[in-house]
Amino acid sequence: MSKTRKLYFARLAGRCIILILCCLLYAFRRDAFDVLLGMNFFKGLSPLHLLWLIWAADMFLQIVPIKNKLPLGSQKLFSNHFRPIREKINYEGLRSYVVSTTLAAYKVFVLWCLLIAAIGALYFTGVLDQAGLFMISVLFYVCDLICVLIWCPFRLIMKNRCCTTCRIFNWDHLMMFSPLIFAGGFYAGSLVLMAAIAWLVWELCVMMYPERFWDHSNAALKCSECTDKLCTQYCHKLRSE
Repeated sequence: MSKTRKLYFARLAGRCIILILCCLLYAFRRDAFDVLLGMNFFKGLSPLHLLWLIWAADMFLQIVPIKNKLPLGSQKLFSNHFRPIREKINYEGLRSYVVSTTLAAYKVFVLWCLLIAAIGALYFTGVLDQAGLFMISVLFYVCDLICVLIWCPFRLIMKNRCCTTCRIFNWDHLMMFSPLIFAGGFYAGSLVLMAAIAWLVWELCVMMYPERFWDHSNAALKCSECTDKLCTQYCHKLRSE
C-alpha cells in the first residue's frame, strides 16, 4: 500500500471519528449547533469552529500549488504538476476528451442538484433543521473518502480510469457543503463560498489548461508514472504507455 493511500485511510478514520462526535453533539448537545445561526460564529467558541478551520484549510490547499502532501488528482490543475508528453500533443483528441468528460461531469452536477433540491425540500417543510443540514454535510465528508478509497458511484457516469485522472476530483467540497446552501448564517455561507471558489478555480483551469487534465498530454497522469496509487485496482492497471 502506498504512503498516500495509507494517509487517506488514516484521514477516513479521522472523518469517521468526526462524524461520531458530531452525532453525539446532535443527540446530547444541540446548543453546540447554535454557531450555525446568523452571526453566532463570532459570539463564542464551539467544537464546530475547529471543524470549520479544518475545512477552510482543506479548501485553501486546493487552490494553491503544493509540491507534495496532496494527491496528484487534486493538484493536476497547476503547472508544477504538468509534464508534457514527449511526442506532439493530439489537440483534436484533447478537445474530444475535454468535451466528453465535461458533458459527463455536468450529468453528475444535474443529478447532485436534484439530490440537494430534495434535501432543501425536507428543510423547508420542517423535516430538517440547520443542524440536520450540517449533519448531512458531515456524512458527505465521510462519503468523499469512501469514494476515493473503496467505491465511487460517479465513476459509472464519468468512466474515468481512476481518481488521478478524474475530471471532478476537486468538486468534493462543493458537493460536501451544498446542503448548507439552505442554512444561512456566516458559518454555512462562508463554507459554501469557499467551496464555490475552489470549484471555480478548478473549472477555469480545465478551460484554460486542458492539457494538464489528460493523460495523453500530461505524462504525470499515466499509470506507469503513478506514485499516489489511490486506486484500489492500481496493481492490475499499471502498464507502460
